[in-house]
Amino acid sequence: MFDGVLVANRGEIALRVIRTCRELGIRTIAVYSTADSDSAALRLADETVCIGPAPAKRSYLNAAALIEAARKSGADAIHPGYGFLSEDADFADICAEEGIHFIGPPAAMLARLGDKAQAKRVMAEVGLLVLPGSERTVDSAAECADVARRLGFPLIIKAAAGGGGRGMTVVRDQADLRRAYESTQATARAVFGDDRVYVERFLEAARHVEVQVLCDGHGNGVYLGERDCSVQWRHQKLLEETPSPGLPAQLRQRMGEASAQAALALGYVGVGTFEFLLDADGSFYFMEINCRLQVEHPVTEMVTGLELVREQLRVAAGYPLEWRQTDVSPRGVAMECRINAEDPTRRFAPTPGLLAEFVPAGGPFTRVDTHAYAGMRVTPHYDPLLAKVTVWAADRGQTLARMTRALTEFRIAGPGVRTTICFLREVLAHPLFRDGKHTTSLAEDMVATSAGTGGSP
Repeated sequence: MFDGVLVANRGEIALRVIRTCRELGIRTIAVYSTADSDSAALRLADETVCIGPAPAKRSYLNAAALIEAARKSGADAIHPGYGFLSEDADFADICAEEGIHFIGPPAAMLARLGDKAQAKRVMAEVGLLVLPGSERTVDSAAECADVARRLGFPLIIKAAAGGGGRGMTVVRDQADLRRAYESTQATARAVFGDDRVYVERFLEAARHVEVQVLCDGHGNGVYLGERDCSVQWRHQKLLEETPSPGLPAQLRQRMGEASAQAALALGYVGVGTFEFLLDADGSFYFMEINCRLQVEHPVTEMVTGLELVREQLRVAAGYPLEWRQTDVSPRGVAMECRINAEDPTRRFAPTPGLLAEFVPAGGPFTRVDTHAYAGMRVTPHYDPLLAKVTVWAADRGQTLARMTRALTEFRIAGPGVRTTICFLREVLAHPLFRDGKHTTSLAEDMVATSAGTGGSP
């Protein structure tokens, strides 16, 4: 196992990785920007290194600063968490050149699957169904129009280097095509440093279901069930649960087996998530693979008993999986809500500020992953996630009741700070959600009809 792991991230995921490393007896090095000098992760890590000023490009996205921090601290591995450089093939390659283990798939795999348009072609080759669209990236609005003539509307334009639900624009008619192409290209350039985009058919009333896989470097792989991520605002997930409600057992097995077989066919190593759109007729279309730990991994841990960060570290260190598919027996129902410093009454605008009060929920089978505390300043520089609350119960009805109770226990307040808690409680109470019949349009429909406009309690 590794001697020292540098955690190239911030917030709750930095704490999450540090805690697992501590249980395994691994020394940890936390990095931080000047905006995060009061980070809770700095109090738990064995060493800390400042890597630059607040802007992410000069700190958490600064590969040179991270490598230098690893060198100085003697770290022999880097855990990238999620976001930032977690799926950056160039960074993984630099780590390999420096003799530092990158906790994730090798650089060649990241390069192959990081381009979403290319990943679709690769997955089609190994047998997964993909949505019809452009066969490669498109270089002009005119090329988008050619795809539209072939497929019709609605379409969705996506960033080829995208991820995390960013860099996507739905197009419903010809008149909006050029604007959508140019705005998606601009977003892709600004967020990912790569303005290439591609086009595919957009499914209006679909469910977003993803499958967690885990593979080692010895040809072994398992799938760990699926998660329903259909509650989202502009492709940003707000709530996740497992198992996906109402999904027939046979379809659940087909999705899991197809994902694991695809991963093994590719020679994938590490944790990964296959994301699908599930149509009303039971067809599931591959969207993308996330070659990293997901924000919503706690729900899988709650029903399987596996510790995914521990498994990441073991696989990266060269150990074979301790689990086989027959050993994976998910039990009960788990659900996670993301509590963000955002104002749903202003279309989820971020609300940075000083947290005068922060009291998380507690109780049986209730897990809160957070880096927040009273007196912490919520910075405008990074993702507005304050906490993830995950609950487990034997069935979905009990899980809904437990999550509703947990959300009422949170006390978060501060000048100008609003959160998504009340909106999430409205989602839990919505008839479509309670019946498990919701789709990816639920949250946007709630906002459009003013049924989901709650802010902080």
